[in-house]
Amino acid sequence: MWPYPVHTIFNPGAILLKDGSTLLLCRVEDRKGLSHLCAARSKNGIDGWVIDPAPTLSASPKNHPEELWGIEDARITYSAEEDLFLIAYTAFGKSGPGVAIASTKDFRRFKRYGLAMQADDKDAAFFPRKIEGNYVLIHRPATEASANMWISRSPDLRNWGGHKLLLPARRGSWWDANKIGLCCPPIETDRGWLLIYHGVRQHASGSIYRLGLALMDKENPDVCLLRSQSWIFGPETDYEIKGDVGYVVFPCGFTILPDNDTIHLYYAGAL
Repeated sequence: MWPYPVHTIFNPGAILLKDGSTLLLCRVEDRKGLSHLCAARSKNGIDGWVIDPAPTLSASPKNHPEELWGIEDARITYSAEEDLFLIAYTAFGKSGPGVAIASTKDFRRFKRYGLAMQADDKDAAFFPRKIEGNYVLIHRPATEASANMWISRSPDLRNWGGHKLLLPARRGSWWDANKIGLCCPPIETDRGWLLIYHGVRQHASGSIYRLGLALMDKENPDVCLLRSQSWIFGPETDYEIKGDVGYVVFPCGFTILPDNDTIHLYYAGAL
């Protein structure tokens, strides 16, 4: 049971802490329809979750009007260089959803940096280390016609530039036609940066969210080396098919266990 009344808990960012426990920073929609973030902790990342008794990070519309209608979908990246957790999240204001940034060392106290990307933009996450001295962020600006993944750079988390198309949505009848977005922070491997992304295919009765993979060059992360032709994970169970928005699997976080071979993927089903 959640420790206070809410409507839905979904789309959690995830991180493995230094003591080996797992922290989820969940998107929580209250009964007004507005979202905030709340932390849940588990020793094994599977059960025994201890949930903060009140919202961990709430919208602050007085100081940040871009958060007027809530904050959503946190992605957490640990920066070993700074011993700091970087959080990219969606701030929902009158102009629509935009990418906002916060940082923390303990998930108790947070520093907000405000909007990094203006609306309509979301699905953002940081690379776990700086590249050529810059923070690097993947995000997804959208238009009425399409939504593609872009990459941007910043020296200080406040000033962003070097915007470049990273991965376009495919066209036609592909599973990821017209709309894609990053799911979890990039995973550094020996062969390059592994991206887990979602693709949305629209059809006569609605849309379906599924997951695919892309591999980006390790030193030039805006260069795509490989991209999955087929989706790897899609809605199958009842809780993934039936809900507020049906036929959805939507992860925002993962952890890699100490064996370096096991991934726990945390996702929302049917939102």
